[in-house]
Amino acid sequence: MYPDRDSVADARGPTLRTQRLVLRRWCAEDLAPFAELNADPDVMAHMQKTMSRQESDAFVARIEKEFDDSGFGLWAIEVPNHSPFIGFVGLHRVPFEAPFTPAVEVGWRLARAHWGNGFVTEAARSAVRYGIEEVGLDEIVSFTNPGNVRSWTVMERLGMIRDPASDFEHPNVPIGHWLRPHIFYRFPSATPST
Repeated sequence: MYPDRDSVADARGPTLRTQRLVLRRWCAEDLAPFAELNADPDVMAHMQKTMSRQESDAFVARIEKEFDDSGFGLWAIEVPNHSPFIGFVGLHRVPFEAPFTPAVEVGWRLARAHWGNGFVTEAARSAVRYGIEEVGLDEIVSFTNPGNVRSWTVMERLGMIRDPASDFEHPNVPIGHWLRPHIFYRFPSATPST
């Protein structure tokens, strides 16, 4: 179903490159480390639960379908000559109804061993720039639970601004659950800060 890492080429595109990272389509070798990442309680602390291998693989299949359908998605991230897979960063059509939908969000998930290196911010800047300049998206948003300080700090580093009027209760989280409230961020203009 997925190509080997050595055969992943720009032809499957889009592939993005930053100073330290490659954002690319997914390959077969990504599935096991991604499942490990999704089973880590620290990584998934602001999700409702960790994922099984089957759930993780199904998630990658949905990501790849979004690339095929939309020309963008959640890119697999590698650090060339160091780490072949560290997580994902990218763009995703919001799959639920909310006052701000339809919308495209910028999102990420990184293996714990790679936290604190600025990789998410670097990759997210590239993904957002691609979405605006190449895809022609008018707006890219982001949101998270208020307790997810790491995520909303990245949003602010990207130049996104909190929009309290658009904060919402996540419809896929049960009423009363501590993860249901979400804070909402957007860029003040169409271009992210550099």
